Amino acid sequence: MEVTPTPLDGLLLIRPRVFRDGRGWFTESWNRETFASRGIHETFAQDNHSRSVKGTLRGLHFQSHPGQAKLIRCTLGEVWDVAVDIRPGSPTFGRHYGTRLSSNDHLEILIPIGFAHGFVVLSDWAEVQYKCSNVYNAATETGIAWDDPDLSVPWPISGLDLTISDRDKKNQSFRDYREKLGIKN
Repeated sequence: MEVTPTPLDGLLLIRPRVFRDGRGWFTESWNRETFASRGIHETFAQDNHSRSVKGTLRGLHFQSHPGQAKLIRCTLGEVWDVAVDIRPGSPTFGRHYGTRLSSNDHLEILIPIGFAHGFVVLSDWAEVQYKCSNVYNAATETGIAWDDPDLSVPWPISGLDLTISDRDKKNQSFRDYREKLGIKN
């Protein structure tokens, strides 16, 4: 397994070993001992699995309390996956990181607590599976607008007809999020 840090503290790219032969391939997408040997000590409480059509944009979601670390992978098709650091006091607060995840490359992304997360589907269909460190709590789920001008996330959506849920269309601005936290800038 190869672990690569990103420019955002704690946000990691994970490339598991893939064993291929004439039958196909095998990989361990999660192994507590292997991850711990690389300094990753997350405990996961819930697995999620979504299937979406091309142009579906989900996000930017997060749980306000207690938060959720996520280990994300695309198991069918291809998505552009984005994480935004929303941790007050973080030196990378308000910065984002995006990467392509696909069923062909097996790349995973480990997103710590304190990040908003979203993705857009680039292939005809995509399935995204992810582990969460805490169970879902509807009362603490919220989001930030995917197209917030203060964040300026460079989504690769040119030519895509976007499908966005009514809930995600109503996500707060990053400015409103900062104001709720008492952050002036």
